[in-house]
Amino acid sequence: MVAAKKAPATAEAGIPAAAPAPKATAPVAAAKVAAPKAKTTPKAPANPAPQSVPTDAAKARKPKLVRDGFTIPKTEYMVLNDLKLRAAELKHPAKKSELLRAGIKALVAMDGAAFLAALNAVPAIKTGRPSKS
Repeated sequence: MVAAKKAPATAEAGIPAAAPAPKATAPVAAAKVAAPKAKTTPKAPANPAPQSVPTDAAKARKPKLVRDGFTIPKTEYMVLNDLKLRAAELKHPAKKSELLRAGIKALVAMDGAAFLAALNAVPAIKTGRPSKS
């Protein structure tokens, strides 16, 4: 014979049995309830920056970059490669875009006569994509 489980004494006395005791996980549930209350209180930063001084992120904003394509004669394109080699010899390797941007800065620094002379030294070319031949 298998012994039957004994009913609690309260059931025998005609008193309804109480709900089973909560498992050991109940304190964890209480901790989860208490945690959001702690998150709702804002914490002050440890070392707040003064409002009058801009932060480094505001100072160092990167400029918006623009991609563009253009047509250039092959001889002038080869000059870009020569300038890249020249920069590398001077222990300052440069990319094509850096060389073009340096050229723009040099043009901006010129006075009107020098700027016109530089423009006149560059022949006009047909715009658009080159033919496949």
